[in-house]
Amino acid sequence: MTERKPPEMSFTSWIDRQISEAAERGAFDDLPGVGQPLPKRTDAGDGQTWLREYLRREGLSAEELLPTPLRLRKEVERVTETVRDLRSEEEVRAVVADLNRRIIQWRRIPEGPPVYLRLVDEDALVSSWRAGHAAPPPSPAPGGDGPQDAEPALPAWWRRPRRRRRSPR
Repeated sequence: MTERKPPEMSFTSWIDRQISEAAERGAFDDLPGVGQPLPKRTDAGDGQTWLREYLRREGLSAEELLPTPLRLRKEVERVTETVRDLRSEEEVRAVVADLNRRIIQWRRIPEGPPVYLRLVDEDALVSSWRAGHAAPPPSPAPGGDGPQDAEPALPAWWRRPRRRRRSPR
């Protein structure tokens, strides 16, 4: 524990004396980065350099510092890209249900700036996911020559039964 500052000594001289005593004991010998130059600051001194450096050092993203409604809004904007890589419709519905649950939870007890958040339309997102994951065209049967063997598909109007016209009497 550090000793108390004597009343007749100023703070600067007392601190200087403690630093010099610690240097004599070798307390500063094994510090990380000893002998290396200080990192250059590339920012123009906007006052948030320390925050960017802290986030980089801790491996955090700046979105984690946003208030809840803004974080949820960013998630709503990115949900279509998020579900694009999912494999099944159930996974898509689970992601949307979780996001909608968190939006409803925030609506019940809002904290942060008053931002309107709408729920994500689950069916619309699932249908767009289906459109992106359309089944590939069937491959030709083994041993066949390909499209020459298959019958051409007839248009819908061709397959409809024709009505018979009445003959005029």
